[in-house]
Amino acid sequence: MTLPNSPAKPRAVMIAALAAMLATSGAPAFAQDNADARIRKLEAEIRALQRRVFPGGDGRYFEPDISAPANGSSSASPQTTAVTDILARLDALESSIQALTSQVEMANNTQRGMEQRLAVLEGTSTTRTASNGTTSILPNAGSTATPTPTPRPATPAPTPAPTPSAAPSAERLAAVRAIAKPQTDDAGDDDYSYGFRLWEAKFYPEAQQALAAFVEKYPDHWRTTYGRNLLGRAFLDNGQAREAAPWFLQNYQADNDAARAPDSLLFLAEAMIQLQDTDRACIALAEFSETYPAIASGRLSDQYESNRRKVKCN
Repeated sequence: MTLPNSPAKPRAVMIAALAAMLATSGAPAFAQDNADARIRKLEAEIRALQRRVFPGGDGRYFEPDISAPANGSSSASPQTTAVTDILARLDALESSIQALTSQVEMANNTQRGMEQRLAVLEGTSTTRTASNGTTSILPNAGSTATPTPTPRPATPAPTPAPTPSAAPSAERLAAVRAIAKPQTDDAGDDDYSYGFRLWEAKFYPEAQQALAAFVEKYPDHWRTTYGRNLLGRAFLDNGQAREAAPWFLQNYQADNDAARAPDSLLFLAEAMIQLQDTDRACIALAEFSETYPAIASGRLSDQYESNRRKVKCN
């Protein structure tokens, strides 16, 4: 049997196959064009991004970091610059300098206050005075032999015992040599005892020298309070009241609880009486009666009452 349409069927199949081949061969070309466009777009975006990030394009210049404002709006200007940073640091330095200046002024004010109080304390005599408010019991500083009293423990340096101006006679030298110096295990007590023997024999200049040497050599000896007091008496008994006063005052100020401190204060009043300095004599007597009431009415009562009768105190 003959199929009249059979030649047309293979032709249609061939056309369909050819159309499919054409469609298949065109797809890669289209896909490649699409990819190229996307690549070119990406490259353009990358170049734009590079211009944004690296505006100079030479790798040496970078824009400062840009932070977005808190409200979400974008800003191309940096938050700070070198100038604003310097100004901020200068403000901080000025604040620190102001704080330091305030502290220094406060410290200076405190120091001035302390210096003023120290000056007041240094100007206050350690010797208590009578109610009339007089602050010194030494005679007026008209003689180099009378130092100005200073607060304890610093005491006036009395005038050393003078060397006799006239050469002693042979008889006096012999009499002085006849006074033996004790020789015991206590050299300091021996020196004091020798000075005491000279004073007792009324060799006052020689006693002054011996006692002054003892006081200088043994400032902490238990006999020192006796030595200073007796040295003042050696001057006083020799008619040298002005030279005697500093020794009496020093002995009292050095330790008013020492054995001969009350004696020195009372002899100081006697020296002031001889110098006709009634005010200071009264101050010394008032100090003596207030500090040593038992001694004023006991061991030294006769001398105390005798000195009181010599002056008229308020």
